Formats: sequence, structure tokens, C-alpha cells
Amino acid sequence: MVHSNTMVQRRSLPDVDKGRALAWLQGGATYRAVAHRLGVSPSVVWRLQERWRATERVQDRPRSGRPKKTDARADRYIVRQALTSRTITAERIRGQLRVATNIQVSTQTIRNRLHNVRLRSRVPAKKPKLTPVHKRARRDWSARHSRWTRHQWATILFSDESRFNLMHPDKRLSVWRREGERFNQDCVKEVLAYGGGSVMVWGGFSANHKTPLYHIQGNLTGARYRDEILGPIVIPFLQQLGPQATLQDDNATPHRARVVGAFLQQQGVHRMEWPACSPDLNPIENVWDHLDRQLRDNHPPPNTLQDLLAYLQHEWQNLDQQLLRRHVQSMRRRCNECLARRGAHTHY
Repeated sequence: MVHSNTMVQRRSLPDVDKGRALAWLQGGATYRAVAHRLGVSPSVVWRLQERWRATERVQDRPRSGRPKKTDARADRYIVRQALTSRTITAERIRGQLRVATNIQVSTQTIRNRLHNVRLRSRVPAKKPKLTPVHKRARRDWSARHSRWTRHQWATILFSDESRFNLMHPDKRLSVWRREGERFNQDCVKEVLAYGGGSVMVWGGFSANHKTPLYHIQGNLTGARYRDEILGPIVIPFLQQLGPQATLQDDNATPHRARVVGAFLQQQGVHRMEWPACSPDLNPIENVWDHLDRQLRDNHPPPNTLQDLLAYLQHEWQNLDQQLLRRHVQSMRRRCNECLARRGAHTHY
């Protein structure tokens, strides 16, 4: 790998790069050439070769420093506590370590030991709660569809509603401030009640086409779903897809209303069964997330609900069909991952 001259130079090399450096030097390369390829200073390469000549070893010599206050057993105890209770704090692990081993360390030492095994504190992913019944239904559904071909998935119209807030609350936002500056204008994030209002939209897509983005005003009922979305938008779209076209919608109350079921049966529409609590299996959720990120990255952001709706419709209209097709083609992988996890949450 060739490193740019502008990148920050490292002061040490991993063992695999040390072996490469020695091989290049033995092949006639200069210190400067090897250092440039590895992104380090020539003195690092020179010291590596001198160490090899003197000791025939590439490992760094032991360095002096304060000895660790925890031994291997205590380190394993710290890691075990974090893996047993994923939400435990470093302060609590510190207390439990003191009781169990009589070793007193700082919370930063606890974090360092966890970082050494690549355990870091992160905000947990939010997913719907799954009961054993949900997991079994998800597993059975995935088993029935895991061998579907791309052609079969291309006949599905994936659809759903989503709500977008005018203002997005970012609870992880931080500001740098001095004591007494808490209410300075540049240290305050101004918000509107209820996020400044929201816009609810419905959309659908297949591997090769997408529907218009429909604005839902007020509460969506089964009758409105039938009259405003299924009749004027979904039925013509499915007719365009062909005789094998199938509608996918989730188990929301308006979707499963009796008037909706009777209407779809009357129209001869094929409807895909859908496991409850499974947004990760629906690729349109990834599209909503894409639109939300586009919205948050937009500068300046929309100021009114009318601006927000216009922006969403513009972004939906300009969605790359290749992006939608890739999401549809991910369905087999989603099914296989759901099977591998025995119906538990997937990473989608």
C-alpha cells in the first residue's frame, strides 16, 4: 500500500509490516523508499534493521513504565462482567472488581482493559421487541422465501408509511462551554414543541419501478387506505408489473382492516403474508432511512411543513432505481440472516 506524503506518519509498525520492511531492505530498497511505502519516518525503518542485526528479532524491546495494577485474571473478570451485563457501567465494574479481588483501579483503567479487547460503549440499536412467537414466525417466513430468485422478488411491490419531523432531536449533540456559559446563545439548541410538526407519507417500489410519494393528511384508516392509496395508486401499479405482481404491506391496523381485505380480494390482488415486528425484513425501511439522512444533511433545512413535503417528494422522485433494485435483491440475504439468527433481529 502506498501512503501519501501528507498523511500522519506512524512511530511504530505492526509485525507484519516489519517483515515487509526487512524483505524490501534485503531486496535493495532504501530506508526512505521503505518508509514512504509504510507511512513512517526513515528512522523507524533504520532502527528496525539495527534491532534485527543485533538480536534477529523484530519485536520492540521491553519498555519501562508503571506496572499494571490488574493481572490476567482480573482482566478476564472485567471483560466477563461487561459481556454478562452489556449495560453495566465502568464505575460498577470497578466496584465489583474491588469486592471480588481487592484490586482498586480507576474507571479509566476499566475502560482501557475493555478497549484492549475491542469492547467500547455505544448507543444500543433500537429494534422492536420480539417474543418467541415472533421469532418463530420470522424464521418460518424466511425459510419459505430464502430460495426465491431475483425474478420472483422483482414481482413484489414493497410499501409502507413513514413520518418525518420538521426538526430532528439530536440527543447526542454536545457543545464546548465554560462554567457559567450554559445559557449563552451559542451554547443553546432551540427546539419546537413536538418537533415542529411532522409529515406522513406513503410510498412503494419494486425492482424496476416506484410509485408516487403520497402525502397522508390526518389519521390513516382502512377506508382511506383503500380509497386514497390502494385504488388510485397500488392497483394500476400492480397491473403494470404483470399477472404475478404481489403487494407487500405490514400488519398495521389500516392495512388489515376488513374493508381492505375485501377490496383486495375483489380486485384479485395477490398479497404477501408478513411476519409481525419485522421492519428489518422490509427494504423500504432502508429507503426511509436514506431519505431521513438526506434530509438531515440538507443545508439549509426546511423551515415549514410545506417545504419538508416538497423536499421529500423531490428526493423520492430522484431516487436512483439502482439503489432500490439493490435493496430488493438483498431480500435473499435478509432471509438467510434471519434463519441463521433463528428469527432474531438482523443487521438490516
